[in-house]
Amino acid sequence: MSKKLREWKDPAFLLTSLGIAGIGDFIYLVAINIIVFQMTGSAAAVVGLWIIGPIVNILTKFWTGSFIDYRSKKKVIIVTYLLRSGFIALIPFAQNIVGIYVILVFLSLAKSFFGPSSTTYITMLVPKIKRKRFNSIHSVTSSGAFIIGPAIGGTIILLTSIQTTLWINALFFVTAALLLMGLPEQEQIDREMIPKMTATQVWSDFTVVKQFISDNKYLALIYFGFILVMIFSFAMDAQEVVFTQQVVGLTEIDYSLLISITGIGSVSGGVLLSFYSSKFSLRLMIVLGVVMTSVGYVLYAFSWSFLSITVGFLILGFFNVFMNAGVATLYQNNIPVAIMGRVTSIFQLVQSGMQIISILGIGILADLISLRITIVGLASIMLLVSIVFSYLVLKPQKASIYQEVEEEGEKEVLV
Repeated sequence: MSKKLREWKDPAFLLTSLGIAGIGDFIYLVAINIIVFQMTGSAAAVVGLWIIGPIVNILTKFWTGSFIDYRSKKKVIIVTYLLRSGFIALIPFAQNIVGIYVILVFLSLAKSFFGPSSTTYITMLVPKIKRKRFNSIHSVTSSGAFIIGPAIGGTIILLTSIQTTLWINALFFVTAALLLMGLPEQEQIDREMIPKMTATQVWSDFTVVKQFISDNKYLALIYFGFILVMIFSFAMDAQEVVFTQQVVGLTEIDYSLLISITGIGSVSGGVLLSFYSSKFSLRLMIVLGVVMTSVGYVLYAFSWSFLSITVGFLILGFFNVFMNAGVATLYQNNIPVAIMGRVTSIFQLVQSGMQIISILGIGILADLISLRITIVGLASIMLLVSIVFSYLVLKPQKASIYQEVEEEGEKEVLV
């Protein structure tokens, strides 16, 4: 085995684990939407599935970071995988919608630990010189899961049943956990040094995060800007089905095809970055990603036909990978591992709060004016925000935080 292949062995196992879990997430998403709609016949009950995660995040993110930072990130991820597997396997036994929602709350709770833990573990396992390429490949696996997951879920449902699909789905997370068990432990945890989870400790940890943000205002501003762009995207995505079918006039088959096309665009962008990540600086990746993703949404907002909306979806799918991989690498390179769980949790807390407000806000605006005007307004503001965001990213006096190491020559460069 060559030196390069040996160096990529552990990252490859981690990518496979994350990819399998990602496919499991999308199989679950298809199954749970169907089972809730069959049980209630209510579109509102299905919409409630979008709200549970952000609400649970708001209630837990104050303290999940404090729990994660003092414990083995690898073990936390494995436990979250196994818990998600167990709760998904329990869904077929729920007798009513209340039981379903209770299980979903616990599922969301497990997932709220997964995000900060996986981000930190990736940073510890993957050397700095490989992070940009790793995040690019991770984008490919995420986009691939976006395409493959629903297809696998739909196929299993057709061949068996929703209940069997959920049980098979649970095995995906068991497999992801088993793959992770073979990876090295990246930290030595002294159990006696782990502080008790008291309100005083949580507040102390929150103060640490507050001080870090105060000392790194520019980095915090860039990441909050990224969150803001994502919120615009999330708000428009929440009304995507209604907009494409009722405003643009597409059929359900057209919409399904569009989702696949977006996934193909994302996979194409990820594959390009995987092979040529060294050719793109972090700044270029982030600016290209944010601006062109916004352009894609503007085209989507003004679309009048299947062809025009396809162009918008392809653009936003392709360049969304640039944005996510670039920001993820920037984040991993600049947030200290010792406090990354707490910092990530607080950022996700803010994001969840903004997601709930955006979902409610776009629904109200669509009723007060029209969905077309609402989507056009959001896309236009998103483009404006992305231009201001890009100006901040390109400020020459802030070049140091975009410092990276080239994988080929292994020398540090400013870009």
